[in-house]
Amino acid sequence: MAQKVTISPVTRVEGHGKVTIHINGQGEVVQSRLHIVEFRGFERFIQGRPYWEAPVLVQRLCGICPVSHHLAAAKAMDVIVGAGTGYGLPPTAEKIRRLMHYGQIFQSHALHFFHLASPDLLFGIDADPEKRNVIALATSPEYKHLAVQGVMMRKFGQEIIQATAGKKIHGNGAIPGGVNKSLAPEERERFLNGPEPLQIDKMISWAEEALALFLDFYGKNTDMVDNFSRFPSNHLSLVGEDGALDLYHGRLRAVDAEGKKILNDIDYQEYLDYIGEEVRSWSYMKFPFLTGLGKEKGWYRVGPLARLNTCDFIPTPRAQEAFEHYKSRTNGKPNDMCMHTHWARLIETLFAAECMKELLEDEDITGSELVTAGKKKLEGVGLLEAPRGTLFHHYRINRNDQIEMANLIVSTTNNNQPMNEAVTQVARKQMNGQKTITEPMMNAVEVAIRAYDPCLSCATHAIGKMPLKLALYDSKCRLIARRTR
Repeated sequence: MAQKVTISPVTRVEGHGKVTIHINGQGEVVQSRLHIVEFRGFERFIQGRPYWEAPVLVQRLCGICPVSHHLAAAKAMDVIVGAGTGYGLPPTAEKIRRLMHYGQIFQSHALHFFHLASPDLLFGIDADPEKRNVIALATSPEYKHLAVQGVMMRKFGQEIIQATAGKKIHGNGAIPGGVNKSLAPEERERFLNGPEPLQIDKMISWAEEALALFLDFYGKNTDMVDNFSRFPSNHLSLVGEDGALDLYHGRLRAVDAEGKKILNDIDYQEYLDYIGEEVRSWSYMKFPFLTGLGKEKGWYRVGPLARLNTCDFIPTPRAQEAFEHYKSRTNGKPNDMCMHTHWARLIETLFAAECMKELLEDEDITGSELVTAGKKKLEGVGLLEAPRGTLFHHYRINRNDQIEMANLIVSTTNNNQPMNEAVTQVARKQMNGQKTITEPMMNAVEVAIRAYDPCLSCATHAIGKMPLKLALYDSKCRLIARRTR
């Protein structure tokens, strides 16, 4: 008898989504889909608003990675105010933004690994759900130090964000053409030499320990990590002008499954010449693709796995050493193993920590030249590498300085097709020929999704799903009327 398996909601991800799996009468998975059941409306919300409000408004997309949206929008507005792209800002402004961004990368990657992914790795995919969570991690005699470590690493990243953006969540540090503050000398000193554990050298040490933890797990579970989910794909990210890993600025590069460049370091202001988006009836999240390859073959992955497949090297010593070990696993070829995304993410965590130390030791970080501008333009694109992958912000304004068009392609949207490919592959491995569909089988499907660390509220936004409740009271606080829509 045919059956439909529904996983709703997908757990230990940011936002809400569900998976449907259709199994035929012979016990074979014939269709599986990741459904995003919310609708995002931010492109319309901000129409008519003054362009300088965009960096503050759009970060309300998310409470986990608001800095990414804040900076991507600010970079687009740099173009509009004539400050150029990436390297056109005063050195202090660019370095403050980079410090803010690497603080964001560091805290987000720590949150994902320790709180969302590690319960599956440390307790097992088939462990009891009551145990397979961060609370069990925090109360386990063997692993509770990891929960504390994850919290403190995230706290350090959040403190960096507060120092550069004004607030830990939804700050306003980046403005069109620059930033509105530099780092005070005492703030800089605190991050460099303050009390442990909240100092940068400790964060580098902990990042190395987290990487060693994963590699220990990998050594004991090599077959599972390598073959849990793997499939060939294209990979896309920004790279630095010299081909280095650069999560804040660069040119757009894509490689195919063999490592051949299919986008050769293009100016991201021209992204619309190379990237299209497909709409499908069963999801509110679009499906991006490289137009030169078409919808069927042009989909791609973004994020840590993709970034380490597209870049030529990592410009910090510890992360570069880890990168060389990572690349040796595939003899320099692109890595198509989904669970290796955790490995790549931890290498980036170490890279972010090293970058923060370099920036904190740079005298420019306390400078006073914060803003620049030039000849205004009516359109601008801002790109950066958010924790989950390449993030596109594109705006057009009118002569009254009002936003009239906004197009956002967020990291999780770029990973839509890869996540669906992973869901299908794992569902077939786990469920084909099984008489009973168990909770561990369904969790395995979620593990495949969690490897991408999706941020579903970034990719979508709820509208019409949550009821509007209105209560009207008189001057004496007596209820007069109640309405629900």
